[in-house]
Amino acid sequence: MHSQWSWDALHGSMEATCRRAAGIGLPALVFTEHADFTPWTVPDGDVLPVEWQALMSAQTLTPPALDLDGYFESLERCRVRFPGLRLLSGVELSEPHWHADAVDALLKVADFDLVISSVHSMRTDDGFGELAMAYDSEPPAEVVRSYLAETLRMIEQYDGFDVLAHLDYPLRYWPADAGRFDAGVLEEEFRAVLRALAQREKALEFNTKVPLSPQLLRWWHAEGGAGITFASDAHEPAMLGRGFPEAASIAEACGFRPGSTPYDGWVRAGC
Repeated sequence: MHSQWSWDALHGSMEATCRRAAGIGLPALVFTEHADFTPWTVPDGDVLPVEWQALMSAQTLTPPALDLDGYFESLERCRVRFPGLRLLSGVELSEPHWHADAVDALLKVADFDLVISSVHSMRTDDGFGELAMAYDSEPPAEVVRSYLAETLRMIEQYDGFDVLAHLDYPLRYWPADAGRFDAGVLEEEFRAVLRALAQREKALEFNTKVPLSPQLLRWWHAEGGAGITFASDAHEPAMLGRGFPEAASIAEACGFRPGSTPYDGWVRAGC
């Protein structure tokens, strides 16, 4: 979940999110705010939200630093106002293997309960950009293949995270005219990522923004994956918890069960 402390959550609100969580019966929330360090080259003609234009210099969008003081103060206020919720701190690191010094500096001054890691950026014709831009110049399957290769490098080169975020991130932008995406075409690439993740005893995020394919979850189980977490990846309060009942059903069917408390991630059945 993201709140107003994530630079791209233009409609985020930590307090409103907590209010919604209490209303729908969620026992716990982790606000994993974005810590992005890769500047993006924005092609001419791309229209950005007005709020992002202040982040532009020439054709480069540079994400702002996470406001740690504001974030933790807001989290503490919500803990007081919503004592029935278990509220945990978190961060989502983008491409941490590219920015070792900046990531180390951040984690030295902030003691997060949960660290998730992700890949959002790809090399494009214009430089580095948001992954969706790669579809403008590469065949769709090659975009996914390149993303998986970069995700594998991240896992191999950076160990300071707990959960891998949205393994299926490129599918959010899969071109409609490319037909249905078939994960089987890239089975070995997906499995290589999942295998490396399992060997390092990390968890896999079940992100419900675009529901995770049961096939990927079955491969995670087959490669020895020990656990999963659930994320609505919501950037506004109304989207909190979307798709969770369906995600739970899929997870159970693929061999996972709830942890020992309502606050824990899910684990392999039998563990």
